[in-house]
Amino acid sequence: MLEINAMNIQIGDTTLTATLVKNSSVDALKKALSKGPITINMRDYGSMEKVGSLGMDLPRNDEQITTEAGDIILYQGNAFVIYYAPNSWNFTRLGRINNVSAKELKEILGDGNVTITLFLSKE
Repeated sequence: MLEINAMNIQIGDTTLTATLVKNSSVDALKKALSKGPITINMRDYGSMEKVGSLGMDLPRNDEQITTEAGDIILYQGNAFVIYYAPNSWNFTRLGRINNVSAKELKEILGDGNVTITLFLSKE
């Protein structure tokens, strides 16, 4: 089986691609995504991120991280987070959205609540 290290994130009419890191959290997420897309209702938090429940618990690989716009983080094992501004905290890195600036990402995510859909990339 081909090792997939990319995931697509559908936000409205825009599909972004993220490169995934290698850890047990990502392995569990990819296993869940292999059964079908995951939809997450996200809200703004702290003017730096969108956060929403994955609806499942994934293994944690927490480490001290300073995020950048585009980082995808697992928080407390069950929250999916997309950062659009920096933050330092102890959490698990899942990956990074490719080819998008902080300004573009903030525009795509918009203000207030947003629904996203995750699915595995065929790349």
